[in-house]
Amino acid sequence: QVQLVESGGGSVQAGGSLRLSCAVSGFSWRWMCMGWFRQAPGKEREGVATIDSDGRTNYLEAVKGLFTISRDYAKNTLYLQMNSLKPEDTGMYYCGARPGVCSWRPVDFAYWGQGTQVTVSS
Repeated sequence: QVQLVESGGGSVQAGGSLRLSCAVSGFSWRWMCMGWFRQAPGKEREGVATIDSDGRTNYLEAVKGLFTISRDYAKNTLYLQMNSLKPEDTGMYYCGARPGVCSWRPVDFAYWGQGTQVTVSS
């Protein structure tokens, strides 16, 4: 049974940090592209960061230099370290997995977690 379970969200003030985790189980994610996406109320889900099986990363322009995506195969966990958070980073954060090359399109991802809420106050 494929499972992606996010954790680590919460409420922080602007300038604060959070580390999101996504526990992976039930499938071989070694060769998959993994991504973090977010969705604010009334907006479409957007890609925040992706990492492929070789460790190559891509970031939304707005979070470059502030967020870091990483994957730990020994712990079967995907991470998103978020620093210098801003109110516009508020939203539900989801991790997703897709076979093959990475994509920014949510529709290309086959597996999703339930999400973890991030709220940044000014």
